[in-house]
Amino acid sequence: MPDLQHLLLFIASGLLLNLTPGPDVLYIVTHSLRSGARAGIVAGLGITAGCFVHIFAAALGVSALMAASATAFTVLKWVGAAYLLWVGVRMLFSRAPAAQSANADLRTTAAKPTSATALKPIFMGGFWTNASNPKVALFFLAFVPQFIAPGTTNTSLVFLLLGSLFNFNGMFINVGWALTAAWMAKRSGVMQRGMHWLDRAAGAMFIGFGLKLAFTDQPTR
Repeated sequence: MPDLQHLLLFIASGLLLNLTPGPDVLYIVTHSLRSGARAGIVAGLGITAGCFVHIFAAALGVSALMAASATAFTVLKWVGAAYLLWVGVRMLFSRAPAAQSANADLRTTAAKPTSATALKPIFMGGFWTNASNPKVALFFLAFVPQFIAPGTTNTSLVFLLLGSLFNFNGMFINVGWALTAAWMAKRSGVMQRGMHWLDRAAGAMFIGFGLKLAFTDQPTR
């Protein structure tokens, strides 16, 4: 493990990186604004679970293989891009609620907890948002080893511990995004009335993220 100074630097860097808006933050905020804090927190937990896929893969050397193999990188890149595009298209062309029932639905959102059945696809959506994105795997492969001291005997274990610490801290950031978005939704009638347009804006952004990922070149080593 790194010494205390490098460990604190690792934690601070991870917190700052997790605060940076991206597809994961957009996914959390959108669900919190539309369905409340519980849905946003579940979305964040799904994203955290998706990150663990890449952490374990990187610790086992799978991410290194993907970074070296153009075929592996391309396959996962197109899978991730297709998923982001699919999410974006669904949100972009979602149907607006009937005008007479829209206000009633918004008033009962906070009072009526989201059912477990409705939360499962939210969790899985967050999971696949990260698990199918090769840029997340390459991020862990590039970022975490910088904090592993030279000469470390069991680098895989240290990588796993540091990656888990990064992800654990990120989970609190995700919960913070969810609670903040839910708080804003309860106090802004204009924002609540614009939920449909928020879906469209978020859908367009997800399509943008998908296209950006689709045209990402494999990094040279």
